[in-house]
Amino acid sequence: MEWQIERLESLPQCSKKLLETFPNARVFAFTGEVGAGKTTFIQNLCKRLGVTSAVTSPTFALVNEYPYTDLASGLPQSVYHLDLYRLRSIEEALEIGIEDYLYSQKYCFVEWPELVEPLLPADTVRIHFEILSDSQRKMLFL
Repeated sequence: MEWQIERLESLPQCSKKLLETFPNARVFAFTGEVGAGKTTFIQNLCKRLGVTSAVTSPTFALVNEYPYTDLASGLPQSVYHLDLYRLRSIEEALEIGIEDYLYSQKYCFVEWPELVEPLLPADTVRIHFEILSDSQRKMLFL
């Protein structure tokens, strides 16, 4: 399956569509070159879920946690946003407790997941971003 994003203004609708297409998924792995739009798309996903705090790339922190209130239940929840670009080994991922995040049953958005592929849950939604032009991207579901 592939989706095309024509412009930034279409990201909120695309985020909604993703969450509706995969209603039971909690782990989403995003690949694509630098500048392909992974973080920007994750920002829109978090906003769609109800996160009101600033969503930034956790390149140096490795993991950011964003609280939100689930609209259906009214209960507090969290989204985990991982950026694994700087990791050098799967052992480093294990040292930061990656399995706790991946198997938390909370939304977990992982950028640069290639290194930890063997640790990802079987039902992980894998999305690859391709740059088509300055304003257009293609999302490929792997």
